[in-house]
Amino acid sequence: MGIGMRTLHLIRMSFFFFIVSSFKVSANNDVPDQVKLNSFSPKASLLRYWNNHISNTNPKPSFLLSKSSPLSAADSAFLSKLAATNSLSSHFDSFCSLANLHCSFDSKPNLKNRKDANFALYSNKRFSSYGGSKLGGVDSFKNYSDGLNSVSDSFLKYSNEATGHSEGFNSYASDGNVANATFGNYGGGATGGSGEFKNYHGRVNVPSLRFTTYDSDGNNHKLSFSSYTDQTNSGSETFTSYSKKGNGVPAEFTTYSRDSNIIASTFTSYGELGNAANDSFTGYGVSGNNPHNNFKNYGNGENSGIDSFSNYRNGANVGQDSFQSYAKNANAGKVSFSNYGKTFNPGNDTFKEYGKGSKGITTVGFKMYGPDRSFKDYIKGTTFSTYTQPTTMNGSFVNKRWVEPGKFFRESMLKQGNVMVMPDISDKMPERSFLPRSIVSKLPFSSLHAAEIKEIFHARENSTMESVIENALTECERAPSRGETKRCVASVEDMIDFSISVLGKDVVVRSTENLNGSTKNVMIGSVKGINGGRVTKSVSCHQSLYPYLLYYCHSVPKVRVYVAEIVDVEKKGKMNDGVAICHIDTSAWSEEHGAFVALGSRPGQIEVCHWIFQNDMTWTTAD
Repeated sequence: MGIGMRTLHLIRMSFFFFIVSSFKVSANNDVPDQVKLNSFSPKASLLRYWNNHISNTNPKPSFLLSKSSPLSAADSAFLSKLAATNSLSSHFDSFCSLANLHCSFDSKPNLKNRKDANFALYSNKRFSSYGGSKLGGVDSFKNYSDGLNSVSDSFLKYSNEATGHSEGFNSYASDGNVANATFGNYGGGATGGSGEFKNYHGRVNVPSLRFTTYDSDGNNHKLSFSSYTDQTNSGSETFTSYSKKGNGVPAEFTTYSRDSNIIASTFTSYGELGNAANDSFTGYGVSGNNPHNNFKNYGNGENSGIDSFSNYRNGANVGQDSFQSYAKNANAGKVSFSNYGKTFNPGNDTFKEYGKGSKGITTVGFKMYGPDRSFKDYIKGTTFSTYTQPTTMNGSFVNKRWVEPGKFFRESMLKQGNVMVMPDISDKMPERSFLPRSIVSKLPFSSLHAAEIKEIFHARENSTMESVIENALTECERAPSRGETKRCVASVEDMIDFSISVLGKDVVVRSTENLNGSTKNVMIGSVKGINGGRVTKSVSCHQSLYPYLLYYCHSVPKVRVYVAEIVDVEKKGKMNDGVAICHIDTSAWSEEHGAFVALGSRPGQIEVCHWIFQNDMTWTTAD
């Protein structure tokens, strides 16, 4: 247990009285508000480091300095001593509070006295038994908990045991941050009618999600599920029992965890023990980055079912996946699987028990699988087509993907007077600060020491905090892509070191100035090409999710960097300075990268540009 703040204050003050009584020095012009800094404070130390390692006298970036540690000299010294003696865990609450960390990923909803909520609010509520046992009619539910910073909710029993009833659910907790949610029993035991579910936790950050029992024991109740946790970042999710024990149920599932980053996912029991089912699953984990997918029991024990599965981890980058038991012990069915794991950068995956133990006249086919695949325990007579390059890589399925307008654009769009859409560039991460180097250098950051890290940050088994830690370690320890130089940094000093190791000491760091114009049509004003608009080197740094501020910094070859005035289309006044980076060489990108979906073309045939989002940044040599 952590000690109280007052007690901690007395300890650090008595232990470091000489620091508290040390002289004060004035900050220079680069520090906002002319604040007074103790010369032993982390910020004063950072300013000295900057002056000693960066050779130019350009103004220091306030957006970066504002992320430095807020710790006082006394607090920093005291916590550094605790870190050196492996004692931070016993002062966890004080450590998180004083250092401005985010340590509350696993806040739990209060489920006592659960009852139906006011349907006018739809935010962080607990719903039970909505639309149960209805005869006929249509229910529609839209926009539940969308856009919240910390989603912590549950929804139980939607349209259960209804007859001839149709239900729709759109946009459940999309665009949220740190999502912790449970959805249980959608359309269970329904007869006739249809159910449609769209966009469950799309574009959220740090999901810890559970979806249980979608239309179990249904009877001729047509189902469709679209867009489950697409474009999510760094978390875990489970989906259990989709159309299990259904009778004559046509079921469709489209786009599960597409374009997600470092997601640990488990999907169990799709159409299991169904009778005369007609099931299809399209797009599981497509274009994901370092996915950890576990798919079990699709159509197992079905009777006279027709099952199809298309596009499993297609276009994904590395990862560790397993697919187990597809149509196992089925009776007189027809099973097909198309396009398993065609990817630019293969991961470690296995496929087991395909049609194993099926009876009757069960036909099984398999087409288009990627290289280095391992298939075990499949039914005798299965036909495996050799791997072939799809002829419709930019065809109907890929082009149906939704990519946010303006997320990617061509270099020619950066022309004065041109009108274009700016995407949502807002930072979705929780607010945190860097730790001082004196502390972070004493903390373990390696998968070899994962247990020690989890102890420091009180990460329970199967908690969101545990997922956050493991995902950050995995991403930071991942081997660089072709031509990439990468490093995860946990202090401004570390970021300076990496940047000057790539670019030299005469460097400048830039970020888009503010959020003005985000999600709107904007006009491009004057445009300046950095380093004369020539192809150059840069170091781009993107936030990673972790209790303290952590950045993934990398340098990729052949880019051009621009600063463009963002002008209000109606008023014609400047409202922002946007920083954009254009990747000239895209030859190593996946063919299903969102840029090619949005812009057309293929890897290596076009350049691709994007804005530097809020709180991300790019370093270049000074002009």
